[in-house]
Amino acid sequence: MKPRTLFVTGGARSGKSSHALAEAEKSGLSPVFIATAQAGDPEMAARIDRHRGERGPQWTTIECPVALADLIAEQADPSRILLIDCLTLWTSNLMFGGYDIAAETARLAAAIEQAKGPMILVTNEVGLGIVPDNALSREFRDAAGRVNQAVAAACSEAVMIVSGLLLRLK
Repeated sequence: MKPRTLFVTGGARSGKSSHALAEAEKSGLSPVFIATAQAGDPEMAARIDRHRGERGPQWTTIECPVALADLIAEQADPSRILLIDCLTLWTSNLMFGGYDIAAETARLAAAIEQAKGPMILVTNEVGLGIVPDNALSREFRDAAGRVNQAVAAACSEAVMIVSGLLLRLK
């Protein structure tokens, strides 16, 4: 039987990360937090520290700004649950690192489908607002939308969190 893979999307401060943490903790498995964020400035460093403080001592944290497919292949195991937070920052890391986003997304989707253990993947829904006024922002929005579509398709379940409320998508 294929392990549970849960895609969690929603807007900023919607409650998606809190939901993902709760789902991981109630699994009864050893929780591993895969962080894609990088502390590029003091505000982001403080944000990362605040998020670390929200997790208990039972959590193992692995920082992985880019190589998610490889990390899933190495770390996915039936005895632990991986929580990847978040795909939006991962997409940004790929974009600004000059990676082929389509190729990395295909690798990630394949890794999810072949994973030997359960995981939860968190992302932002960025396509519900106005069309951005500049080319870079539009490129990012489009890339994030394509990443979200591919990952949601690869996962066995998908939910959207809006104002702290869960909508089951798949």
